[in-house]
Amino acid sequence: MAIAASGSVAFAEARKTVTLDVDGTSKTITTYSGSVQGMLESQGVRLGERDVVAPDTDAKLSDGDQVVVRYARQVTMSDGGDERDVWVTVTDAVEALTTLAERGGDVALVASRSGDRASLPLRLNDDGPVAVVADGKTRVVEDHADGVDSVLDGLKVELDKDDLVNIVPVATLAEDKAIDAKSAKAATKAGADVAVQVQRVETKKVTQKFDVDHEVKTVQDKNRYEDEGDHVRTAGKDGVRTRIVQLRTIDGEVVARKELSNKVTRKPVTGVIVEGTKERPVEKKATVEATSTESSTPAPSGSVKEIGQQLAAARGWTGSEWTCLESLWERESGWNYQAANPSSGAYGIPQALPGSKMGSAGSDWATNPATQIKWGLGYIADRYGTPCGAWGHSESVGWY
Repeated sequence: MAIAASGSVAFAEARKTVTLDVDGTSKTITTYSGSVQGMLESQGVRLGERDVVAPDTDAKLSDGDQVVVRYARQVTMSDGGDERDVWVTVTDAVEALTTLAERGGDVALVASRSGDRASLPLRLNDDGPVAVVADGKTRVVEDHADGVDSVLDGLKVELDKDDLVNIVPVATLAEDKAIDAKSAKAATKAGADVAVQVQRVETKKVTQKFDVDHEVKTVQDKNRYEDEGDHVRTAGKDGVRTRIVQLRTIDGEVVARKELSNKVTRKPVTGVIVEGTKERPVEKKATVEATSTESSTPAPSGSVKEIGQQLAAARGWTGSEWTCLESLWERESGWNYQAANPSSGAYGIPQALPGSKMGSAGSDWATNPATQIKWGLGYIADRYGTPCGAWGHSESVGWY
């Protein structure tokens, strides 16, 4: 009897009731193991080198003990730009963020991406709802047990392959003004300490064009009279420089810029101005005898245009040639013998540049339309041959 009673006491002392908490899930078990290690093995709990258990596996197990097991999980954290993988032995994202924040600075957990899916090897929040911030909206979700991807699917938030998904404290988003203060306060009041933040990432090419100034050079022509003024042989034209830049934006804000090319895509055209160097021969004044026939011809009279028509007819310029002359000087001066161009200094009916060169036709060049017309007809004959030749040139380039 004594021996039997002693055996019963020993058996009772070997039998223990303990609480086993594995990653936040607790259960009460009965075990005859004398150590924590033995109890874990009997329950099929296998530990990795980074997993933690308290009390230690070598500790003696007593009735009423509580054994806590936390599996280690590798997560990707970001602390403001740099990303790195770390191991944590916590049960949810809230605890992970709190633990990592103790190292200093604002931290976030980066959800791993596979195409349009997102995942995190931790539960989001064991003690409350989570907020979801995407496309300018903030929503609070109570049911998030199936993880990040399930939460986004439930809200119909579609992900592009380049989009970022981070798990961050709601308070951090409020401080960075990623969500407005009212939304942050409402999420916090609902018990959402953590948020799933979706950031839209876009990469695009931008083409920019810039003018490249052209040069102007002046050349001399010994066959051109120096009093004829400058002649534009080649009109200068600006070139184009094209720059292509690749931009990376997050929620519309540029975060990276890369120059892909920057080159001249249209070369500038150098303008060429021709100036004459030939001296015009001095016209000798005609003697009375030499001009006896001319003096017998009555001086032209009538309106300015009528004088012009008479003097042109004397050169044989009638019909279409007169029409060309009339149009040419209508454009240049409106047949006004006092017309002056304030920009260039051209003067008179033919817009001589300078006006003083009409002095070769008479000293009254500034006030006498007939003198101006005579000079202008001579200029057209020397330069273009006929009024229609001068008119065609004016139509082409805007001057004659």
